[in-house]
Amino acid sequence: MEEQKKHHEGHFRTRWGFILASVGSAVGMANVWGFPFKMGKYGGGAFLLIYILFVFIFSYVGLPAEFAIGRRARTGTLGSYQNAWATRGKKSGKAGRTVGWLPLAGSMCIALGYAVIVSYVLKALIDSLTGLLMETDPGQWFEGFSLTPYSVIPLHVIVVVITLLTLFLGAKSIEKTNKIMMPVFFVIFLILAARVAFLPGAAEGFRFMFIPRWEELKDPMVWIWAMGQAFFSLSITGSGMIVYGAYLGDNEDVVSVGRKTALFDTIAAVVAAVVIIPACFSYGIDVGAGPGLLFVSLPTILQDLPMGQLFAIILYLAMIFAGISSLQNMFEAVGESLLHRFPKLNRKLVLAIMCVVCIGIGVNMEAIFQWGPWMDLVSIYIIPIGAMLGAISWFWVMKKDELLSEINRGSGSRRGNLWYAIGRYVYVPITVILSAVALFMHIAF
Repeated sequence: MEEQKKHHEGHFRTRWGFILASVGSAVGMANVWGFPFKMGKYGGGAFLLIYILFVFIFSYVGLPAEFAIGRRARTGTLGSYQNAWATRGKKSGKAGRTVGWLPLAGSMCIALGYAVIVSYVLKALIDSLTGLLMETDPGQWFEGFSLTPYSVIPLHVIVVVITLLTLFLGAKSIEKTNKIMMPVFFVIFLILAARVAFLPGAAEGFRFMFIPRWEELKDPMVWIWAMGQAFFSLSITGSGMIVYGAYLGDNEDVVSVGRKTALFDTIAAVVAAVVIIPACFSYGIDVGAGPGLLFVSLPTILQDLPMGQLFAIILYLAMIFAGISSLQNMFEAVGESLLHRFPKLNRKLVLAIMCVVCIGIGVNMEAIFQWGPWMDLVSIYIIPIGAMLGAISWFWVMKKDELLSEINRGSGSRRGNLWYAIGRYVYVPITVILSAVALFMHIAF
């Protein structure tokens, strides 16, 4: 255990390195890929309002709690659940470890779909370098490889192998990279947003985004999708951010760090939507068309932009780093938990097995074009259920004093009964009720 503590404490050297790594774990795919098309399909401005509400609640209690639980246990998902439940006794700790398997499986499920999407981004990067992406019809280009079985297998393998290599080298390399690439990512998207603002018809897209249609609030699926996206975007899965928390020092204020992570994450989501949604209105692209928007609308904008090829190269390179950072988080969550549960296993062997599983399942998922629906399933059902199990574990099973002690470690301001009450009586019911509604809607319709 002491070796694990030393290993994890050395991962993040600075608070901003940690925050940028946390933001990077979501920005590349959850925000740029997921947020715009979900906002376009489920209510526009109404979706945005509900999303911001959930982000505010989740980042105040849910995200800090996962950071704190990971820091307290200094290990991954299974050990952290065991540690939290063990505050009620040794037998409870064993039960908690069993509960932890479901959110841990959720992390692996997310990784399966993510790896396919990142391989598509790598395809976009390569075609940007060759200039092909600047000369072709984006819709035909995307369909050309996405609807062809096994078309990006080599790229898929490269993405997974690179992710595993970064885990062997350590997350310090990802931290250093994100300190450069995430600011570049924001700058590029702001430039793209400025370009889009002057496109004919873009104003209609802005109205769609920022003027809510209040009748949309009556649709339960708008609430469910906004909730799922908030969990997905913040990487609150009951698993992934626990591992990042294990890397935090004792002097860090987890609530403050959680708020900053959520702030930059939300800005990234809105900026991505400001680029993609108005551009869709301008170019006559369906804003609710699905995940393909990332690979159709962005290339369309880049083709019209001066030095578009250079911007495309930098943008897709930044997204590759963001996607690999996210995959690293998921793989590390699974790998660390398995090593904690089965200490006789070899780390390299565990990571190699995960690599084979991810490539094997992911390749077949890509071959039948099921990664989009798969990620919808993950974001609406698997992620919220994992987050729900985590929320119940922290706020109803774990002893209150133990949780608050870890939350307040390194904090200049004390969080007490009010913070705990919001977690127990607001955050937990939201995860339980909306997860139940999502399952009901799935069964009924």
